Amino acid sequence: MRSKREKRLDKIFIKDLLLRCIIGINESERREKQDVIINIVFWSDLTGAIKTDDIREAVDYKEITKELIKLVESSEFFLIETLAEKIAESCLRHQKVCKVKVAVEKPGALRFAKSVGVEIVRKKELTER
Repeated sequence: MRSKREKRLDKIFIKDLLLRCIIGINESERREKQDVIINIVFWSDLTGAIKTDDIREAVDYKEITKELIKLVESSEFFLIETLAEKIAESCLRHQKVCKVKVAVEKPGALRFAKSVGVEIVRKKELTER
């Protein structure tokens, strides 16, 4: 059974954010930045924003995206799993974000496959809200 708070959660998404970073375990992957495609879903109670039509009551996804661009483009992780976790942590630092789903893909990482990726879901602990 879901709590009353969870019943009020709405979704905001960022789709196909294309960034470049050093990612991978092979020597060739450590030399040049590669494309990564990031998809994010935020869960938040948007009631206040809907009622007031005020950005201060909303999840400022433009601000979050700027932070993610800086994080990802300066990163040099070996695994996309680690990159996804750091993205989720960054998103959850925003007060109005209660839960986040992050998918990170590396296009062309496998021969004959369009993309390889990982998807994680993280949420704030009750004490963090």
